[in-house]
Amino acid sequence: MAVQQCLIIIKPDGLVKSLTGNVITTLSETKLKIVGAKIVKVSRDLAEKHYSSLKEKKPQIFEGTIEYITGKYHTDRVMALVYHGEDAIAKIRELCGETNPESAHPVSIRGKYGRINSKTGVFENVVHASDSPESAEKEIKLWFSPNELTETIYPTEIKKESINSKVWK
Repeated sequence: MAVQQCLIIIKPDGLVKSLTGNVITTLSETKLKIVGAKIVKVSRDLAEKHYSSLKEKKPQIFEGTIEYITGKYHTDRVMALVYHGEDAIAKIRELCGETNPESAHPVSIRGKYGRINSKTGVFENVVHASDSPESAEKEIKLWFSPNELTETIYPTEIKKESINSKVWK
């Protein structure tokens, strides 16, 4: 057993259906630690980077997936979470269930709350979960900066730059 990280995204349909609490409660069964959480307005650029492998592997569903995650059908917001602990990926993916909600075990997150939208053909499967340590690292670094995590889970460096940023008045 290895300590791992896993990115979870509660997708637009999960937010619209107010399933955030249900998903987090289910994932609490893993006894993993949440080291990052935020609501993100998903830009097309972020979505394309996140689903870049889908563009190569399954180009026929790429555009619909981008439209779905960027809010064409529900909302353009998602909740992104980083879980950390022993065998995080396997534990989380077991609770999430199969990607296709119709194939997912009925008590899994996707089995209980997901659906295939008959108008769009898009899997509204409530959550995304990293499928390997490599994809988890790529995805976490895409969705979170090191300062947004409560623990250092990957090597970092300090850069001193003069950057304009919003601050509270």
